[in-house]
Amino acid sequence: MLSSESNTGASSTSSVLKNGIIFALPRSNILRFWSSLISTRNPCGTISISRFASICASRAMVLILVASSPSSVADFFFSSAVFSLTSRAFFSVSSGTATVAGFGGCVGLILFNGDSPPPLKIDCPCSAAIMLSRSDLLTLFTINFIVVTKGAERISEVSARFTLDAMPGKQMAIDADLNAGLINQAQAQTRRKDVASEADFYGAMDGASKFVRGDAIAGMMILAINLIGGVCIGIFKYNLSADAAFQQYVLMTIGDGLVAQIPSLLLSTAAAIIVTRVSDNGDIAHDVRHQLLASPSVLYTATGIMFVLAVVPGMPHLPFLLFSALLGFTGWRMSKRPQAAEAEEKSLETLTRTITETSEQQVSWETIPLIEPISLSLGYKLVALVDKAQGNPLTQRIRGVRQVISDGNGVLLPEIRIRENFRLKPSQYAIFINGIKADEADIPADKLMALPSSETYGEIDGVLGNDPAYGMPVTWIQPTQKAKALNMGYQVIDSASVIATHVNKIVRSYIPDLFNYDDITQLHNRLSSMAPRLSEDLSAALNYSQLLKVYRALLTEGVSLRDIVTIATVLVASSTVTKDHILLAADVRLALRRSITHPFVRKQELTVYTLNNELENLLTNVVNQAQQAGKVMLDSVPVDPNMLNQFQNTMPQVKEQMKAAGKDPVLLVPPQLRPLLARYAKLFAPGLHVLSYNEVPDELELKIMGALS
Repeated sequence: MLSSESNTGASSTSSVLKNGIIFALPRSNILRFWSSLISTRNPCGTISISRFASICASRAMVLILVASSPSSVADFFFSSAVFSLTSRAFFSVSSGTATVAGFGGCVGLILFNGDSPPPLKIDCPCSAAIMLSRSDLLTLFTINFIVVTKGAERISEVSARFTLDAMPGKQMAIDADLNAGLINQAQAQTRRKDVASEADFYGAMDGASKFVRGDAIAGMMILAINLIGGVCIGIFKYNLSADAAFQQYVLMTIGDGLVAQIPSLLLSTAAAIIVTRVSDNGDIAHDVRHQLLASPSVLYTATGIMFVLAVVPGMPHLPFLLFSALLGFTGWRMSKRPQAAEAEEKSLETLTRTITETSEQQVSWETIPLIEPISLSLGYKLVALVDKAQGNPLTQRIRGVRQVISDGNGVLLPEIRIRENFRLKPSQYAIFINGIKADEADIPADKLMALPSSETYGEIDGVLGNDPAYGMPVTWIQPTQKAKALNMGYQVIDSASVIATHVNKIVRSYIPDLFNYDDITQLHNRLSSMAPRLSEDLSAALNYSQLLKVYRALLTEGVSLRDIVTIATVLVASSTVTKDHILLAADVRLALRRSITHPFVRKQELTVYTLNNELENLLTNVVNQAQQAGKVMLDSVPVDPNMLNQFQNTMPQVKEQMKAAGKDPVLLVPPQLRPLLARYAKLFAPGLHVLSYNEVPDELELKIMGALS
């Protein structure tokens, strides 16, 4: 421990300073040390070697942290200079004791007070011959002067040169951005200040590196002065033998050299950190913390090193054990961090990088995503339905749906794209038409749908629900219950078929919207291969815009375009009379009346509902008056709101009555009323088919089930 000691003469000094060595006083005792030296030159108080070493280590960290910001270069060098000056105290170690000389010029103490006993003594836990030797001083000199200082000086020179050479280009780039309107005047001034500050910083560091190197050289010169001058003074002034003078003053010089080189090495290292660090917007403290704490393995390694040092004889056991435990606990806590946080951080970094890369790309037609006509998005639990290893059940059924719809309507349905969508619920799917969501549903991915029929008896255990396509009540059962459900009369449908049925229903209702000019081209190419002359006449009679309206009107009412030859023949003939797409579609329906009525005929009998005479006459007068007042489309004739409400109530009733009787819902009306009532039927009673009197073939027997009033 540190204690006061009185002067006892030169002989005592020789024994005490036999293996002398120099260390630095900690900053916390500088003021107390200074005041005691002024008053009595015999400071009081105690300090242990372990405490002394820990404070020196903390001072080193302070120097590095000061160097973390380029704006604090002056503060850094000032602090380093104060540290170097206040650490010019020295102590000697001999047989387990070390003596510290008070604050003052170390050179003067060695040269003029070398024969006096030092005022302070420190008990050292181990021999100085083991801890430090003469080779340590040479090692510090070599590392500081040749490695650290020389490298930092060279790097600062190159950095300053490159920075100054790049200044004109940076200034021109700022002016170019300002002229292009990318930045305003205030931003340009800020950038110019940043460029000037950067140049000033590297220029100052170039000069400061010379001071750093000079500090190292000065330490070597002081060492030579102490060595040569001390030996000479010991021989000629104090009449010491050459061997005694050399031994005493060399050991003291080595100690002073160590004291001078420790702060000098810290100063050089901190300067090297500044000049070798890549310039960015962060500070070095954040970088060090991030890199040291990035992985628990770093802390585990430090824990092991601290523990090994704790068990070394002569080392302070308690501090190293505490640090080892603290680092081990911190590493353990870091290893227990949830992996989800790391995954989220990576996803955010990926998203940020993607946004950055996207923002740097030029906007062009290629960067605008295309809208797909038909697409099906699946939740991640439904992705297994398109897995090749499981036979692609959904893909096969979707392909079948596309084929059936294309065959029935006479036009090629666009390809149905299937993709995974993480925004959906796990068991949810969504159907998109032209990029807009048409419908969605959520089904149990691992269950089967049991649909009751007229032959079903009993109830099966499962989850009650509704059919996504038609809303019928169903029961979702486990795959192991399939045989039981079939025996009970249920229709068992797998998830792939459920989704395909829903897609079939939605796509059929959007076929007119999916039909476009390219489909007309393909349809006419097909016509050209069968009737080239007819195809030419049709193209001459009607343009694509008129044909698109006619074809869409037919598809809206469920008329197939397979018989394109008949359709083209009628359009060529009727186009000489009218270009109205509703009238042209009516002529086509008349020509295709047998194929239109065929689905509703049972044993050459057609069961229908009609309008009563009063309602028929009323609607006929409304249509005639509208046409006399001006040109009005037959499907857009204005009707009294009260009559519209009656249609809204009675049309669904007609549909349900005919379905309850086992008949297809068909409403038979006059030709001039069919477009208007067909539109109302689609709005109020989907599935109710509206036919005109002319569209019923002569060979069919007509059976009237009732009249709509």
